[in-house]
Amino acid sequence: MPDKDGYFGEYGGQIIPPELKAVMDEIASAYAEIRDTEPFQNELRDLQANYIGRPSPLFYARRLSEKLGGARIFLKREDLNHTGAHKINHCIGEALLAKHMGKRKVLAETGAGQHGVALATACALVGIPCEIHMGQVDIEKEHPNVTKMKILGCRLVPVSRGTATLKDAVDSAFEEYLKDPVNSLYAIGSVVGPHPFPMMVRDFQQIVGEEARAQFLAREGRLPTRITACVGGGSNAIGLFTAFLDDEEVRIVGVEPAGRGLDTPDHAATLTLGTPGALHGFKCYNLQDERGNPLPVYSIASGLDYPGVGPQHCFLKDIQRVEYTTATDDECLDAFMTLSRLEGVIPALESAHAVAYAMREAPRMGSEETILINLSGRGDKDADFVAAKLGL
Repeated sequence: MPDKDGYFGEYGGQIIPPELKAVMDEIASAYAEIRDTEPFQNELRDLQANYIGRPSPLFYARRLSEKLGGARIFLKREDLNHTGAHKINHCIGEALLAKHMGKRKVLAETGAGQHGVALATACALVGIPCEIHMGQVDIEKEHPNVTKMKILGCRLVPVSRGTATLKDAVDSAFEEYLKDPVNSLYAIGSVVGPHPFPMMVRDFQQIVGEEARAQFLAREGRLPTRITACVGGGSNAIGLFTAFLDDEEVRIVGVEPAGRGLDTPDHAATLTLGTPGALHGFKCYNLQDERGNPLPVYSIASGLDYPGVGPQHCFLKDIQRVEYTTATDDECLDAFMTLSRLEGVIPALESAHAVAYAMREAPRMGSEETILINLSGRGDKDADFVAAKLGL
């Protein structure tokens, strides 16, 4: 999957104007042309190993596991990648594709800033100008990543309209892209948007699950009981999940942001409370009003406050291969501090949602069972915000 039209079941596709469809089809054709060629794969593998630092380690969180009791908890350490998160996996791929297509500029949105930093890094590496659109709220909240993007040479465009967060940054970046789609590439930061991006970003991210599956088998001699990852747009989650989809004995769980509570409007629990509809050029579950307009969404984690979700996640929910649950801001903050102080690992607030799920579930499981978390990013960007919020 997807099919030739970019659909995962009924989700995905290209719900876009004809002139933009031609551009997206060109990207899909260029990607199909190079994806399996030896020169592209050799360059990608070299950069994965010698630039990103792959494979990322599999770490047994012994002290956390012992404190909680029950299942043993393992971390796939994507936070140790160059730039500090999983985002660099697909940004390198997108930058190489842009170079292959002769594009003169790469532009994108960012929420927490990790995609922005990773894309600015990749563009500096291949020598293509980079433009990043970011909500003003997130600019103020994620100052360390803003500074890194500027140092790396990208043009940062503040977005102050709407809620001034991720959805508005997507709108702004997409509008800029439409001004000159021939000479630029919109490097979407997750498994969302029109085809081929949900497929393409998944392909670049699935190395996470492929490594983790092999590492876990080598260490434990069997597969994990459960695997889990946070879900906003869903790139880090689909990166982990893809390698395990055929392993029926492995329970797969995605964790969405419940924010201040599912009984309030302050959440971004798209798969939990959303309904199918069109958003940003594709069909997915999304949080929308009665007219089909996206609702304002919220999460303490800037990278998760998106009103839609990747189409493959929607399909996996419908066929009940993946479960989707939630974690609140308070649970996220508790997980952030607990992992930091027990294991010396400061997680991104996004990743802390998956840690919160594991902390909730491990004591209910047997000591012979295991939970594998995709620790998708490090919390350097969030440290000052959390310290201020908790009065540290």
